[in-house]
Amino acid sequence: MDLSQAMYLSCALAAAVMMAALSGLARTGWLHTTRLWHLVQVISPAALGVSAVALATVPNGVYGAGVVNITTFSLVLAILVQLLGTVIAAFSARYLAGEAHQRRYIGGLTAVLASVHLLLLADHWLVLIGAWAAVGLALESLLCFYSDRPFALLAAHKKRIADRFADLTLVGAAALAWWTVGSGSLSSLLAHIGQHGMSFPLQASAVLLVLAVAIRTALLPVHGWLIQVMEAPTPVSALLHAGVINLGGFVLIRFAPLLEQAMAARVLLLVLGLASAVLAGMVMLTRISIKVKLAWSTVAQMGFMLLECALGLYTLAALHLIGHSLYKAHAFLSASGAVRETRLQALREATRPTGFSLVAAPALSMSAVLLTTTLTDATAWPLWWSLLLGVAWAPLLWLPASLPAIGHWLCGVAIVVGLTIAALAAHALPFTLQDAPDNRLGMVALLGMVALYVFQALLQRHAQRLSGWRRWSYAGFYLDEAYTRLTLLLWPHQWTTKTPTGPNCVPGATHLARAP
Repeated sequence: MDLSQAMYLSCALAAAVMMAALSGLARTGWLHTTRLWHLVQVISPAALGVSAVALATVPNGVYGAGVVNITTFSLVLAILVQLLGTVIAAFSARYLAGEAHQRRYIGGLTAVLASVHLLLLADHWLVLIGAWAAVGLALESLLCFYSDRPFALLAAHKKRIADRFADLTLVGAAALAWWTVGSGSLSSLLAHIGQHGMSFPLQASAVLLVLAVAIRTALLPVHGWLIQVMEAPTPVSALLHAGVINLGGFVLIRFAPLLEQAMAARVLLLVLGLASAVLAGMVMLTRISIKVKLAWSTVAQMGFMLLECALGLYTLAALHLIGHSLYKAHAFLSASGAVRETRLQALREATRPTGFSLVAAPALSMSAVLLTTTLTDATAWPLWWSLLLGVAWAPLLWLPASLPAIGHWLCGVAIVVGLTIAALAAHALPFTLQDAPDNRLGMVALLGMVALYVFQALLQRHAQRLSGWRRWSYAGFYLDEAYTRLTLLLWPHQWTTKTPTGPNCVPGATHLARAP
């Protein structure tokens, strides 16, 4: 590695080093909490600036020390993560004013950011496994910030069990790949696949990798902890849903050449992603609590993002990752305003969309997407994906009986066209990602999204007839029950020692098993 590469490597790793130093300083107790917050709010924007300088100066595809891979996409995500971390840190300083254990919170927050930075640049199995495990361990202290809340402890322990199982599957994937390639380097693995193709051990490695990612991203049926961490402080929820949970999508994009030739892994990813997107989308429609609805929305969006990876649409998955991060950060940090708006809406008379608009909306939306891609002459995805996007955006064209039809539909079509143009334009960004769409899997995904739309439409028009189905949907189809019971079986003692007593406390594990 020459001097210029050493400089590029130092620039790319500077943000991780700065956040790790802050985490260590927070745990020493040398500074008062107020001064420590001031230091965080100075160094975090500086780390953001360093990441921006790295993106502007580091050429794409520079390798350093055999363990770090610096690419445009990883640096873009590093800037995104540090931007979210800077905003969340400023929000947290006000949100936690007067709270105890703020020093532990600062240490956990900066440790999460440092670990995520390292994960984004990892080019070795050991670095990838270690950084991802470090993210979970650092996040655990934030999830248990209010240690007297039973559901927070339950969620943290369920996540701990899921993380350890994900670590085992990831180690298994690494061992099979390392044994086949003879090196732990991810770049060497991808080069080996390009030269020699996929062997059976690499096929098995891809399946284990998909399982690890599915567990880490809280896909069904190990999603329960993500719903129950709503007991954590709001900025922690923003950090988790906007930054940490999206890492699975990045890892799959990083291993795109491996997935392209591993059909068994892609089918497994399709099944898990599509089931999570459809079922979590149904549950979200029946929930009232803003934060819980946002949590179920994250499960559905993670399923949709991993579905895109299964279909080989890696550029769309990358754009989805960035858009979801920004949206969820804003949604959680402005949750109090959303609660007020929901209460105001509850005072107004509810309006249902007309039956004609429920039928016409998908056709109109799909036509708008297809026409836009044809006129722009910049089709960046196959036909079936245009149809799928049309179905997904069709609810934008639902017509309440109280609104003028023409004006509402024109606004809805304009939004669909704008979203399509934005997606097409974003494909021109220099992410250097190569898509590998699979038409057979794409048709299966399209049918799944059509099923979700039909359920949405029936729920709007015949809610009373679907009361039994709504009860199942509200309960999350009871998919989390077995995992919750397993957690309580493995962890029975802590509830009796850490659960506080009183009229408002959870009396026992039987009630905890019915967590939302």
